[in-house]
Formats: sequence, C-alpha cells, structure tokens
Amino acid sequence: MAINIVLMEPEIPQNTGNIARTCAATGSSLHLIKPLGFSLDNKHLKRAGLDYWNLLDIYYYDNYEELVEKVGADKFFYATTKGHNLYTDMKYHDDCYIIFGKETKGIPEKILNQNKERCIKIPMINNKNARSLNLANSVNIVVYEALRQIGFPNMG
Repeated sequence: MAINIVLMEPEIPQNTGNIARTCAATGSSLHLIKPLGFSLDNKHLKRAGLDYWNLLDIYYYDNYEELVEKVGADKFFYATTKGHNLYTDMKYHDDCYIIFGKETKGIPEKILNQNKERCIKIPMINNKNARSLNLANSVNIVVYEALRQIGFPNMG
C-alpha cells in the first residue's frame, strides 16, 4: 500500500499527465473524479505522462460521492488554499487519500466546510495576486511529505 492521489474534476491535461508520472514513480495510486476537462486520448495528457501509464494504478469515479461510498471519507485529506492546517502538521497514514480540486475552483466549499479538520494547505506569501501553486507542483509537495512520514515504502 501507499498513498492515493485524488484529482477532483481536473481540467488541464498536462497537470494530470505530470501527476500520473509522479504517482507511477512513487507507487501512489491515481483516482480521477469526473467530469474531466479533457479526453483521456489527449496528446498533451499522454506526453506529460510519458511512457509511465502502464506503471500506474488509475481509478475513475463518476462523482465524489462514489469515491466516498467506495472508500469512506475517514481516510481523506483535502488540499486547499482555504485550509488552516499546514500540510506538514498532519499525520498521514498508509493508504490515505489526498484530494485536490480542479485548477480553477478547487474543492467545493460544501465539502471543505464538512471536513475542516482534514483540510491542509501549503503556505504561500500573503498576496492576493498569488492565489495558488500549480496543481502538479502542489501534488508533488504533499505526496512527498506523506511518503516521508510513512517511511518511503518500496522506494530507494
């Protein structure tokens, strides 16, 4: 087991491709919640993921509720600029699910409000013009902290 990365309605194929490559290289599973903002045949998606697609465990869900029903929300962490907990302050566990929202809107407020204690953020400078980091970069930052905490399983 390892970490599970969840992308909720991703919009940019290059981000998803880069995240898929990170998942393949770290042994993390990728979970995609529809609707996707691109076709799975998109050349930019495939290019960003290079030849790593066959190394990846990837799962698809029609909506967030389907993921909750399958897994149970007690394993979830929610990455958001609106979080109050630093991503480094949380205690991650093997087989946890780290959820990232769509590039333009993030995770819906309703979900965040219901899970405030499990919302995490990456600190940034206080500047209204620097709203967020790139999604793929954010995933990399958080997944490596989670993997560090669980001892980098099966990684050399």
